[in-house]
Amino acid sequence: MECNCAGKQENSCSTIDTALLEPFLGQYEGPDAKGNLISILQKAQEVYGYLPVELLVYIARRFGIKPAKVMSVVSFYTQFRTKPVGKHLILLCQGTACHVNGSAVIEEAIKEALGVEEGDISKNGLFTYKNVACLGCCSLAPVMMVGDKTYGGLTKDKVIKIFRDIEQEETAQ
Repeated sequence: MECNCAGKQENSCSTIDTALLEPFLGQYEGPDAKGNLISILQKAQEVYGYLPVELLVYIARRFGIKPAKVMSVVSFYTQFRTKPVGKHLILLCQGTACHVNGSAVIEEAIKEALGVEEGDISKNGLFTYKNVACLGCCSLAPVMMVGDKTYGGLTKDKVIKIFRDIEQEETAQ
């Protein structure tokens, strides 16, 4: 994991304004910092929208953690993203119940409606979708989440309507 920060001040990064995160990071100074890595990463992702490599290196250096350790945590937990995403993150369940009830058809509907592949940002910048192992809503299969809202009993037509409604809400704002 490399960073373009080489040769810069220890706590600065060339393309990331780490000052946005500093007020929060100050809470974790001291011997418990390593035990709070997940909380630190969650806050960083909340602030920046994702976790760019430069930021991960900065966090590692700031708290005396090996960069490989930070990256292993980020890559292990599906909640963390290392690429930017659209304004609305879609999580499509691919668990057994959803698979049996047509999640593949729903995935094709998402791709078609948004013109994207998994992990890409739609042209209007509003959507990114990601497949996940399970959302824990098996009785609603097939199911997806858009942000913190859950949609179940999905069909191709329902998916298209959900996205149209969100787009209309966005343009009305």
